[in-house]
Amino acid sequence: MKYSYTGNDNSTFELVDTSSIQYATESKKDGLYKIVWTMNDEISLGLDGYRVMLKKNQLLFATPLNHLQLQLEHKNVVVYSFNREFYCIRDHDAEVACNGFLFLGSSTPIVVTLTPNEQQSFELLYQFFIEEFETVDHIQGEMLLVLLKRLLIKSVRIARKTLPVEDMPQQKLDIIRKFNLLVEMHFREKHKVSDYANLLHLTAKSISNLFSRYYNTTPLKIINERLILESKRLLDFSDKNINEIGITLGFEELSHFSKFFKKHVGVSPSEYRLK
Repeated sequence: MKYSYTGNDNSTFELVDTSSIQYATESKKDGLYKIVWTMNDEISLGLDGYRVMLKKNQLLFATPLNHLQLQLEHKNVVVYSFNREFYCIRDHDAEVACNGFLFLGSSTPIVVTLTPNEQQSFELLYQFFIEEFETVDHIQGEMLLVLLKRLLIKSVRIARKTLPVEDMPQQKLDIIRKFNLLVEMHFREKHKVSDYANLLHLTAKSISNLFSRYYNTTPLKIINERLILESKRLLDFSDKNINEIGITLGFEELSHFSKFFKKHVGVSPSEYRLK
């Protein structure tokens, strides 16, 4: 079962229930944000070159930056997809915007797990989506937008519980979100925490203390993980040689790139590519 909405402004929103059809994502990036909900099935999917297992009643939130590979047939899985024109250009609260809590810009998409009560709530919302997709009138787009925002708000409330500090102040969360987004924009040329601290008008120490207090990783680890992720993508999917990949990622010397990669992956770039 597949439902699609297209607006006059090139906005698109799609709902696919794969329980009765075949579904596969495009091999290339399609500019869509995707929410994958394993309603009543467990699945394995490709995410940025890795295999990820989603258990029953989990939701994964992927941005257009993520390389998502899904091939499903007769699985009770729902995929919501939308582009920036449909949702992101609107004025939303910071937490539920396209650069909000669920789409931090991190290389690791957020996954939330629903309780039985939350599952019932999401199934009811799903029925509202179906009803609106089947009602074609001049306010259909607005109604679908309202439902999507409701889904994201519900998801944010659940996802916040996974934070090391559940009651993280909004101001602190905003800094972490901005840091992740800046890393996504500049990781190819900026490899130090101090580089991003300058962009945020903060000190490197204050950012490190913030992550230590409120997050389950370090700012340097986020930078390094993003570099490694892109390294693996280029080694897996591009025809560039290893020296070209190192230069693309901001390493002036091949030896620096090889040493960095081996430190974090355990093998050299050439060994990784051979495997």
